Amino acid sequence: MTSRPAAVPAAVPAAVPSNLPATQPAAPTAIPPAGVPAASPWPVFWIASIAVLLVSIDATVLYAAFGTLRAAFPQASAGDLSWVLNAYTVTYAAMLIPAGGLADVHGRKRMFLAGALLFLAGSAACGAAGSIGLLIAARELQAIGAALLTPASLSLILDAFPQSRRAVAVSLWGAVGGLAAAIGPSLGSLIVDAMGWEWAFYINLPIGAVSLVAGVKRLRESRIPGRVQHVDLVGMALLVVAVGGAALVLTQYESRAWSGNALGIAGAVSVAALVAFVAWAATARHPLVDLALFRNPTYSAVNLATLSFSVAFAMMFFGFFAFMTGVWHFSLPLAGVAVTPGPLMVVPVAILGGRLAARHGHRPVLVGGALLYAASGAWLALVPGPTPAYWTHWFPGLLLSGIAVGLVLPSLSGAATARLPQQQYGVGSAVNQAVRQIGGVLGVAIAVVLVGGNAVTRADFTVAYLVQAGLALLTGVFCLAVETRPVAR
Repeated sequence: MTSRPAAVPAAVPAAVPSNLPATQPAAPTAIPPAGVPAASPWPVFWIASIAVLLVSIDATVLYAAFGTLRAAFPQASAGDLSWVLNAYTVTYAAMLIPAGGLADVHGRKRMFLAGALLFLAGSAACGAAGSIGLLIAARELQAIGAALLTPASLSLILDAFPQSRRAVAVSLWGAVGGLAAAIGPSLGSLIVDAMGWEWAFYINLPIGAVSLVAGVKRLRESRIPGRVQHVDLVGMALLVVAVGGAALVLTQYESRAWSGNALGIAGAVSVAALVAFVAWAATARHPLVDLALFRNPTYSAVNLATLSFSVAFAMMFFGFFAFMTGVWHFSLPLAGVAVTPGPLMVVPVAILGGRLAARHGHRPVLVGGALLYAASGAWLALVPGPTPAYWTHWFPGLLLSGIAVGLVLPSLSGAATARLPQQQYGVGSAVNQAVRQIGGVLGVAIAVVLVGGNAVTRADFTVAYLVQAGLALLTGVFCLAVETRPVAR
């Protein structure tokens, strides 16, 4: 159960309504000469998916490794350590929106390979980092690589498959994220416990190298000819300052290294950057975020719901490991196995939720999932005690959360683009994913404040899970404004 680096766009070329105008040509799919059998698109799928799998796993591994990192860098506070997670997410959120356009203009293969190379270089640098500052810098390098390769990977898959098979391919690409969610925490906990936190990053190198070498040989270049991509550096910088400043204030408000005045200034700068970002987006010729998107009431509601749910989701996953190891004193590998049943529910429930949304619209799926998620938070807040009782006290809440995430996360992505015109599918999906990443930053920051210390108690988790339940209810309220029911013909 993790927030994937990039979710599957709900509207893929195979499902675009014919009455919507196309404003940019799709990259042509190569047609083999007569008598020559068409090359199978599946090697392209697996090359692209392996890289995205690593990106997804790498984000979830660190939830399991947080306690080990705290022991490896005892001079760093919990707030400092949170930036090992948050520096990656803030940079990824800012880079994700223009990354798809860069791939379209400069070549999907080129951007995919460049992103994979940067991601692997960042992974190596993370494992070799001797200080928390170097580790955070290396995580930012990883994030740049992840942002470049993720949208390029989906574009390569769409280009490789014929129109009639694209929907299946995109669904499978989305399932890769579900697989990463299922194996990331348990795999990460086993690796970190047996080999050390460095191998949470080093493990990327041999697997990623296979994707990189195979990509050089097997992927073919594609781009949209004649299109110019504008990169809004001002907008990106303002977004990073706004989100990063808010996370800094949340994580450091009890730190002795930061005075109240300094944090007050940081908070003011964060708010000013957010206001400036909106003002810039309203006046710039080529803004990072087109504010016209938010004139669509469903799109606005979905993004508010995405923000609140992503905060709750990040708090939940961080809290899982903190509770298991800090209150019940499970070993890290046992904690990883203990949280796995929840993520395993995501993929089959997401398939069912997608079918229900196609028939009845996304609102009932989203509201129902949000209520289930609130119920799981309430259960975990009130039922598990200080004495381990996994099957009777923890497992029911974990199962509820897995079902809820399977209903909500994919449906948020689908609802985000369901009522947008065709020319806004790409940017609309990217903005929604960036909002999800921003929510993850805030969720980690809040969780670190509540349950990220060395001496957590059961009472700390009661507060954390009740906050999670409240955010889930807020998500359901936002989703009441979502309208994506199929139009009767």
